[in-house]
Amino acid sequence: MYRTQFKHLLQWKLDRNKKPLVFLGARQVGKTYLIKEFGRNEYRQMVYINFDDKNAPKSMFLQNFDIKRIITELEIYSGFKITPEDTLIVFDEIQSAEQGITSLKYFYENAPEYQIIAAGSLLGINIHEGESFPVGKVNYLQLYPMSFYEFLLAMGETGLARILDEKLWDVLPSFAAKFKEFLRYYFYIGGMPEVVAAFAQDRDWKTTRKIQNEILKNYQNDFSKHAPKEILPRINMVWENIPAQLAKENKKFIYGIIKEGARAKDFELAIQWLVDAGLLHKVYSVTKPALPLVAFQYLSAFKLYINDIGLLAAMSKLNVKTLLNGDAVFTEFKGALAEQFVFQQLLPNEDLSIHYFPFENSKYELDFLIQTEDDAIIPIEVKSGTNLKANSFKLFCEKYNPQTAIRASLSDFRQESWMTNVPLYIIGDYL
Repeated sequence: MYRTQFKHLLQWKLDRNKKPLVFLGARQVGKTYLIKEFGRNEYRQMVYINFDDKNAPKSMFLQNFDIKRIITELEIYSGFKITPEDTLIVFDEIQSAEQGITSLKYFYENAPEYQIIAAGSLLGINIHEGESFPVGKVNYLQLYPMSFYEFLLAMGETGLARILDEKLWDVLPSFAAKFKEFLRYYFYIGGMPEVVAAFAQDRDWKTTRKIQNEILKNYQNDFSKHAPKEILPRINMVWENIPAQLAKENKKFIYGIIKEGARAKDFELAIQWLVDAGLLHKVYSVTKPALPLVAFQYLSAFKLYINDIGLLAAMSKLNVKTLLNGDAVFTEFKGALAEQFVFQQLLPNEDLSIHYFPFENSKYELDFLIQTEDDAIIPIEVKSGTNLKANSFKLFCEKYNPQTAIRASLSDFRQESWMTNVPLYIIGDYL
């Protein structure tokens, strides 16, 4: 399955000043698959070590950081001579090798000719005591669940994917029904590669949900394995409460919904652990739509989104019959899936700073307020149903007069005097 981050791996390979690459991402988003595909296609040979394997040489970094010795051990382990110019060295699940992360610093300083990718789930959380992260000595790349564009390619819908890739907005009306069909599928299936691959092969909804539930179970097993015991119960409480938080009209995170009388100090460590693991994402409120948005963050007010819309659908027990009921899936529990979808498509764009804005004296909020690379501030209103009235959104635009304003909905693409209606299914490729 094609992943757009493949081209960024190529850019890293071609960079003469590249450093060891740390490949970040939540568990089961496809890091290992993509790295192996990259190694097989772009290098003559690849040394691949998964340090979670019981036979892996986990102690190879403990003696010292003599790169010649480490390379010799890698050659013995792999059974072939490592040539720096055409060999990719992959340290998967590197957090399971003590001092493995620290070793990247010495590869960069003492042997920069070697091409190394280090990956791992929960990387940055389960670092051994006394081990330092090689700040400034590594490059980074982030992988998220598959985008709607990648999902269409996996489904064999190359024509629809081409429209997104080449931004052929003038032909959208002719394909709107087909886009909506696959958007409904994506709301249920999501972007976890194993789930997408299974559905692409068999088109079996039961198998899809079974795999999603297995992933959710694996995540909770990871909580037990990696999380500090003192906050484990609260991690589970936060995680299981996400559907209830997103089902509110106002999506601001409310501690009292988790447990009556709960306060920030009770759950902030648990929330941060899940954020660091890449399983939840925090979007902060801003007090003013001005540059830079980060300067106006209100850290006590935030929304939490899960890493994948399909997992949210599974946690919410969304019935597959809902998919067959027209556009009902888009309005399920107050449009939470539609808002999750928009966030998930915006997140991989590193040029965007994503926030939201609460309207004064109102229970409503502007779903997203984003800052682009060229310092434009763009308000985004997500409309999941057929009622496109958005009085608060229009008042916001009249008051602050943004150069660009977006309403993401199921309606066709059209530009009005004060905003642009962007179909939900193109939002990730429009910006």
